[in-house]
Amino acid sequence: MPVSRIVFLGTGTSEGVPRVSCLTRPDHVCKVCTDAIKPDSRNRRRNTSLLIQRQLDDGRTSNIVIDAGKFFYEAAMQWFPKYSVSTIDALVLTHSHADAVGGMDDLRDWTNNAQESLPIYLRESDLQNVESLFYYLVDRNRQTGGGGVARLIFKTIDANPFMIDGLEMIPLPVEHGRGHEVFGYRFGPVSYISDASEISDATAELVAGSELLVLDALRPTRTHGTHFTVEEAVDQVRRLRPQRTLLTDATHDIDHNSVNAALAKLKDAEGLDIQYAYDGLEVEIKL
Repeated sequence: MPVSRIVFLGTGTSEGVPRVSCLTRPDHVCKVCTDAIKPDSRNRRRNTSLLIQRQLDDGRTSNIVIDAGKFFYEAAMQWFPKYSVSTIDALVLTHSHADAVGGMDDLRDWTNNAQESLPIYLRESDLQNVESLFYYLVDRNRQTGGGGVARLIFKTIDANPFMIDGLEMIPLPVEHGRGHEVFGYRFGPVSYISDASEISDATAELVAGSELLVLDALRPTRTHGTHFTVEEAVDQVRRLRPQRTLLTDATHDIDHNSVNAALAKLKDAEGLDIQYAYDGLEVEIKL
C-alpha cells in the first residue's frame, strides 16, 4: 500500500493567529502574536483545515481537503505548490461556520483554471447555511457577472460512511456547543475532530483504535462552551487512547513550543503522546 500523507493547512481558530489587535496595541505585548509574524513561526495559524493526499494504484494523486475557511487562499498559496496540489478532488466540510466555509468563493481558481468542477460533501443543514452565505455558488444562475463563479457539485451526506477516490470517510458526530452537532471524520487509522465540546459514547466507539487523533484544543484552561480546552482535550485522550494525538484549532493563548514542552511530560507520566500540530506539518500515514 503506497504511503500517503496528511498536511495541516491550518491549525488556528476562526480569527487566526496573530490577532491584528494584538499587533497594534501600544500598551500590551502579546508574546505569541509577536512571534507569529516571524517567518516560519509555528505560532502562525490559519483556520483549521487538512489536506489528505494519497497515491492511488493507477498512479494518480488524490487530494481531499477538509474545510476551506477564511484563510484558505493564503494556506493554499503556501502549501499547495510544495505538495504539487494542482487539483482538488473533493472538499469535505465539518460544519458551516465561517472558519470552515469562508474561503469557498476562492474555489473559482480551481474550477476556472485547473478542473471542470469540484464536489463538496456536506450535510443538508450545512448546505442550507452555505446557500444563505454564497447563494451564487449553490445556484450559479444567480450570479451577477464578474470574475466567474466556482462550479461546485454539492453532495449531501448524513452519518453514514461515504467514499471518495476509494477512501472511506466515516462521519464522527460531535457537539460543537450544546445542541449543535457537527462532523469530524475517520479515514483509515486517522480520526479528525477539529471542532468539538463533547464526544458521545457512540462516536467514541468509532474513534477507538485510531493510530492518530487530531483533536480540538482551543486554549489552556478557561472553559469555552463550544470547544475543548487543553485540559479537556487531554481528558478525552485518556478516554479514547489513540496511539498519537495532535491538537489543533488553537488561539493566541497557546505558545507552540512552551505548551508542547509541557504536554511532552505526559508521555513519561501516562504514556500519552500529545502535541500541538502547526501549519504545514506533514504526517505520513498508510491509507
